[in-house]
Amino acid sequence: MTDGAKRALTIGVISDTHGLLRPEAIRELMGVDHILHAGDIGDPLIMDKLRWIAPLTSIRGNVDGSGACAELPATEMVELGGCLFYLVHSVHDLDIDPVAAGVGVVVSGHSHRAEASMRNGVVYLNPGSAGPRRFELPVTLAKVTVLGGQAEARIFAL
Repeated sequence: MTDGAKRALTIGVISDTHGLLRPEAIRELMGVDHILHAGDIGDPLIMDKLRWIAPLTSIRGNVDGSGACAELPATEMVELGGCLFYLVHSVHDLDIDPVAAGVGVVVSGHSHRAEASMRNGVVYLNPGSAGPRRFELPVTLAKVTVLGGQAEARIFAL
């Protein structure tokens, strides 16, 4: 690697674990540079297990009403690889203008429906639910590759 070359960062994105951290999720997250948890953690031990894999940024969700999870912020902004990530549990509670704030990726959860889309130059990413299966929805998480401040998201079925 030359002096000016930068390495890509891989960010693991998980949400709605609801107290269950599946072994498949742990395997999929091994080797990532950072993990983002978009709320509804359900058990603070999950945060400890995720921190064992990589540095962790997490927010609370609507089920995180007591204990250590309740003390987490409702939203969080973190810069990773020159890209700003904004975490909010439900995208319907988005309280900033991502474009004006210079956000590259808005990460949300809550719906349990995985989706990655681009709007006005901002990636909107919901990794889906990695916890207990809800209805007929797949169990998923996401990874974001950041290179040169640009983000590309992919959804992974567990």
